[in-house]
Amino acid sequence: MQNRQLAGYSGLQIGLHWLIAALVFFQLVFGESMTTVVDANAEGTAASPADIAFSTAHYWFGLSILALVAMRLALRLVQGVPPKTNETSTWMSLAAKLVHWLFYGLLIAVPVVGLLALYVAPDLGDIHALAKPAFIILISLHVIAALFHQLVLKDGTLKRMFVSSGRTR
Repeated sequence: MQNRQLAGYSGLQIGLHWLIAALVFFQLVFGESMTTVVDANAEGTAASPADIAFSTAHYWFGLSILALVAMRLALRLVQGVPPKTNETSTWMSLAAKLVHWLFYGLLIAVPVVGLLALYVAPDLGDIHALAKPAFIILISLHVIAALFHQLVLKDGTLKRMFVSSGRTR
């Protein structure tokens, strides 16, 4: 397979980015339902139908995130990523790479730890729960950086995650 460097992100890369973002958002908002159901089962009480439905969605969305991230990483290896803009300083490039790889790490580790907590070692559920504040911090940094690029640097970085270039350089 040829490793091509994109002039911008492909439509598939952009679609995967936003689909994963939407699934993570759902997990952050409704993920507590999984804890409610697990706790209810441990106490021998019944969880609400809504909590059961959201916990089931949490499970399947977590598996989906894991599969989609694997696709996204494979696509990254095959298609590459767009080059940084000329306006991006070295420290900003390093910070961006760090945040992106932290995202990838969390997007893989969190579902795996969640599965291990569910099927192997329930105490890992406490570690799994730490993902929520970690994701909120990373998402906040990511959004702030994107807005900084858009509103202050005006370098087109944000546009690359909304508009597919479809071209290679």
